[in-house]
Amino acid sequence: MEPQQQPQPLPPALHIDPPLLNSANPWATTLEDLKALLECEDTGAVTTRTATLEGFPHDDAVHQYTFFTPDGSSNSHGNDDAASLNNMGYSPLPLATYLEFIETLSTTTTTTTTSTSDKTDKKLFIVSVTGTPDATAQAYSLVAQLAHRVANPLALEVNLSCPNIPGAPPPAYDARALSAYLEKLSEAASAEAKRKRIPWGIKTPPYTTPAQFDVVIEALLRAAAATATPEGEVCPVSFVTATNTLGSCLVLEDMVTTTTEGGEKGSNNPPKLPSSTHGLGGMAGPPLHPLALGNVASLRRRLDASEKTRHVQIIGVGGVGDAAGYRRMRSVGAVAVGVGTALGRKGVAVFGEIRDGLVGEGEKGESW
Repeated sequence: MEPQQQPQPLPPALHIDPPLLNSANPWATTLEDLKALLECEDTGAVTTRTATLEGFPHDDAVHQYTFFTPDGSSNSHGNDDAASLNNMGYSPLPLATYLEFIETLSTTTTTTTTSTSDKTDKKLFIVSVTGTPDATAQAYSLVAQLAHRVANPLALEVNLSCPNIPGAPPPAYDARALSAYLEKLSEAASAEAKRKRIPWGIKTPPYTTPAQFDVVIEALLRAAAATATPEGEVCPVSFVTATNTLGSCLVLEDMVTTTTEGGEKGSNNPPKLPSSTHGLGGMAGPPLHPLALGNVASLRRRLDASEKTRHVQIIGVGGVGDAAGYRRMRSVGAVAVGVGTALGRKGVAVFGEIRDGLVGEGEKGESW
């Protein structure tokens, strides 16, 4: 009798414990930002702000964000409920700087003896990147090489969904563009496989029609076919982050929340978006939450429909700022939950608030 053929191995999975983290956003830009997120006992991973190989040409006069009340009223919602709008683009810091940050933080935490460091040196860093297909493939190789030198596990998130780049629509809306990224990243992962495989995934924009979901699922299935071995077809993607901000949204002056003096980090309201962008930007926070939930639920159902994609995990992002939002995301299939706008409003304390809400209801993460 011939030996039974073993199935093709699955790509590496994310391990985020507790299953709560920040999304790639402006409040994960600096070394100090990442250090605070790393040392927060209520996060199971840290995501960097999306970087390019060269750094994004940031202009303070153009690239801005603002907070606003979801229904446009001036007093029916407190600051805790504020939504956000931004046209920020990507980080002004290049990818190499974020890799230096991670190496610095990993070295610092592994040479201390505090109880906090016992957790931080095991905490996952998700390095968020973007660029051309070739550039993101190069980014994969750089992150995979760093994984040999640091104690913290690493993963790569390829942001294909920013709505704020003029002349560059999000590639994850286009089947051919998305497939080009998956092809290059698969090649890069195969080339580095003999060293150390790291999880890699894509960050998607908000999908609003069945056809848009078809685009991403069909691209993942094509990637499985393109990387097939005699043992079978398995999609090489480890995870999908859903979802990014919703583009082409407009906030007028009377919707902007009141600035308060001397508040916590993130509580002071920045200026409204400049006239050079007609006040348009990507919306996040509570108004995005139902759409983000629908995206996570729809993607999970479609991924589960095929053995080739069933292993793909989902990080749910969009409008989560409390325990109730966290529970909703988990209930529709998110393996972990990302926080963006609420982090900007409250700082890292928001993760403790979510934890306290879960503990109060008798729910705990594995590390809580």
